[in-house]
Amino acid sequence: MALESLEDLLIHELKDLYDAEHQITKALPKMAKAAQSDVLREAFEEHLQQTEAQISRLERVFEAMGKTASRKTCKAMKGIIEEGDEVLKEEMSETVRDAALIAAAQRVEHYEISGYGTARTFAYALGNQEAATLLQETLDEEEQTDKKLTQIANNINLQAMQ
Repeated sequence: MALESLEDLLIHELKDLYDAEHQITKALPKMAKAAQSDVLREAFEEHLQQTEAQISRLERVFEAMGKTASRKTCKAMKGIIEEGDEVLKEEMSETVRDAALIAAAQRVEHYEISGYGTARTFAYALGNQEAATLLQETLDEEEQTDKKLTQIANNINLQAMQ
């Protein structure tokens, strides 16, 4: 698909995000299972439910743009997830593993924050208020998840230092 307009670029970004969210739904259960901390495990389980809602929200964004939801492989998310998987194969204590899980999860969140922020800005520029509002809602959730992970990390990192 040739990207000849800002709308084409937005659709391209949405397909990327849609695929990234689907990849995340496969990674989060593994992360929850690997977490030693109950608080961290619960955060991953909660974020899985949130991610499923975000997929539905993206489908509404596609609909608001008069398009059918479809995926374009998000190579960046694939790489971020693979990198996290590689680190978790290393030998480490349980608290260090939890710290590594948080680091991997925050890389995911930061990618999503960037992607949703860009897509929201494109939607605003194109005058699609409905799409922009939906994208902002997800952006807000991703930012809150990142903050929650930081709060959990503050405790886990202290434990991992000992």
